[in-house]
Amino acid sequence: MLAEFIELSPAKLNLFLKIISKRNDGYHNLRSGVTLINIFDEVIAKKDSQFSVNYIGEFSPSNKKFKDCIVEKIFSKLDLPKPNYSFTIKKNIPIMSGLGSASSNAAAVIRILEKLNYKDLKNKNFTEIGADVPFFISNHDSLIREIGNVVIKQPFPKYYFLIIKPKHNCSTKEMYNQINIDKLNFDINFDTDQINEVDSGNDFEIILENKFKEINNLLKFMRGLPNVIFSRLTGTGSCIFSAFESKKQADDSLIIFKERFPLLWSRVVENNFKHN
Repeated sequence: MLAEFIELSPAKLNLFLKIISKRNDGYHNLRSGVTLINIFDEVIAKKDSQFSVNYIGEFSPSNKKFKDCIVEKIFSKLDLPKPNYSFTIKKNIPIMSGLGSASSNAAAVIRILEKLNYKDLKNKNFTEIGADVPFFISNHDSLIREIGNVVIKQPFPKYYFLIIKPKHNCSTKEMYNQINIDKLNFDINFDTDQINEVDSGNDFEIILENKFKEINNLLKFMRGLPNVIFSRLTGTGSCIFSAFESKKQADDSLIIFKERFPLLWSRVVENNFKHN
């Protein structure tokens, strides 16, 4: 058995995100088109005398620990004993940004546990760890339904994206608390296993546009870039992305963006990239 494993942990973008209904358990049913993009955290697992989780990299916390560590949740929520491995997670993806980095980290750790033949994980309810975890475990572009537990493989067009990170961070829990389900009025007949005509936009955009002038202004700026196909919030925010047909168009828009907002994090990425 290998003493060290390295797993890439990709980010995601929500090409659309619709809130369908609020459930009796307090969670929300949703539908979203989710695509993987080629920016990655790295998860390194090494055999050790005891279990530990440490974070390093650009978006790691100053003390190398997250108070609400999603890797710890794997073992507490699924009632699993912790293995004698140290997990080091290099954070290259902005946090609290709608890019799914925490859920992707959890899925990468679960893939490592499977390689270790560490317990039968096949029938576990991974949504207990986080709504995006089943998507990241499936590891392909998908239509997501219900609370994230229904993952339907779905190809999406090839895009090049300019992603930007506002100063503002978004808490997923706080964003869902601000959803007024009566104002959304989603026609339940459109909540099918197929992509259809209502699958556009992001229901969290209006909340953030009304609440934060910075995000309102950035969405307008991103929608005004040359050759842009569409611009959107991803997940519950706060990252915003613009989609383009070519890498050159995305790179040109990155230059325009950096001239106007030199202090904000920004990257050009793509979906439908080749996996290792």
